[in-house]
Amino acid sequence: MLLKYHKNINETGTDEAGRGCLAGPVTAAAIILPEHFENSVLTDSKLLSHHKRITLEPILKMECVSFGVVHIHPETIDEINILNASLLAMHKAIDQLTPQPSYIIVDGNRFKPYKKIAHSCIVKGDSKYTTIAAASVLAKTARDAYMLKLHEEYPMYNWKKNKGYPTKEHRAAIKKYGPTKYHRMSFKLLADDVSK
Repeated sequence: MLLKYHKNINETGTDEAGRGCLAGPVTAAAIILPEHFENSVLTDSKLLSHHKRITLEPILKMECVSFGVVHIHPETIDEINILNASLLAMHKAIDQLTPQPSYIIVDGNRFKPYKKIAHSCIVKGDSKYTTIAAASVLAKTARDAYMLKLHEEYPMYNWKKNKGYPTKEHRAAIKKYGPTKYHRMSFKLLADDVSK
């Protein structure tokens, strides 16, 4: 069962999706849920089926106090690195919240202070706390939808299935067709480049 972290109703949870991908943006979401929000299905987005995630998405958006979703694109990822791009995405997602939160809980072990708002980093927080789980669902569904649009432009990479992650099929397509403008050139795109 997911837990509430603080009793502060203006607490936000934030999480990202797509950090390990070879193509497409890293996407972050932040969300403030009402104090008495409960949902028996909600958990870490990675543990949910696609159907459950897309069912939860409109419920979360409708019932939340506020949410924000932001994509940081490959050119920025290549310029500032994936960790900084992930943290930037989270900050920009929090920027979109109204009201601004008075406390931030973050999935993972790294975060840069946001304004003067206190925060806590929680490893595997998306499977422990309601607001982080909700953010993980919004980040994942938004990024998946974005990758479906990119798939229409470059169907040979099958992003509608792999969403830009480093599958054998995706890497084979990069080897055959080369990288696109949506690939992260600072990443090792071909399996031959990776020490295993």
